[in-house]
Amino acid sequence: MNYRQIECFRAVMHTGSMTLAAAQLHTSQPNVSRAIALLQGETQLKLFERVGQRVVPTPEAHALLKEVDRVYVGLQSIGDAADRIRTLGVEGLRIAVSPGIGVSPVPRILQVFRGMRPRVPVVVHTADSATICKWVSSGYYELGLVGYVALPQEVDTTLVHSDRAVCIVPRGHRLARKRKVVPSDLAGESFISHASPDVVRAATDRVFNPEVRRLEIETTLGTTICAMVARGLGVSIVNPAMLSELALTGVHSLAFEPAIQIECHLVLARQQPAQALVADFLEAIRVVTRSPENSERKKVSRLPA
Repeated sequence: MNYRQIECFRAVMHTGSMTLAAAQLHTSQPNVSRAIALLQGETQLKLFERVGQRVVPTPEAHALLKEVDRVYVGLQSIGDAADRIRTLGVEGLRIAVSPGIGVSPVPRILQVFRGMRPRVPVVVHTADSATICKWVSSGYYELGLVGYVALPQEVDTTLVHSDRAVCIVPRGHRLARKRKVVPSDLAGESFISHASPDVVRAATDRVFNPEVRRLEIETTLGTTICAMVARGLGVSIVNPAMLSELALTGVHSLAFEPAIQIECHLVLARQQPAQALVADFLEAIRVVTRSPENSERKKVSRLPA
């Protein structure tokens, strides 16, 4: 017996008519009759008796219908599960991001992604870049957005964007009138730094003379640095995207020389199939990196398909 025969049998049982069953299945009445005849032959059961113009189910047909309906409930459950997986993903979307990237551009990317997949649960975990690369390579997270790539041989990476760091000072600071500053301008200033290990910290250390910079406060979060500068606790070098996201009124930003690049890299597991939700998230990244807000940033030209 095959699925079509069972489908026809069930339709006849529930409609009470070969003609109505045929209409329900979008086929002809002779096709339904033929399927029922084949089913009776293969099961060696008399399933219907004709009484006048009607077909009447036999007790054997009613007994068989109980089993057929039980199977159909199971098939419906499978169909519902497939719908949930197609809509929501395997277990939603799990991504890992570096702390600064979690402030920008991740919220804007998620805003676009939620417009595409409004019901999908999303988990965003924050960690350092090296840990994120390990998590993604092991398959624990679908993708990562990091400041640098720690495991180049184990993950596939794409540069999403690159920003030039800025110097931030409190409003009314003596340097606020300058168009740009250099390391020597910050001599004697209380400097608030990213804590080690951090890619911005390492790049900043390379351009400063340790004897000139007064390194007084260290913290792991760029958002905390910005808040501290707004409170007049010192000056710092940060990702400019944080300023637009946080909208702090007590901070003034200045161009900084020499250039310190702050990068965002997409990290995917190498040679591992990704669930369909990842493709939508990549499209959300494309939308954000193409937006006018990112016109001054170095944008990626080829994200994974």
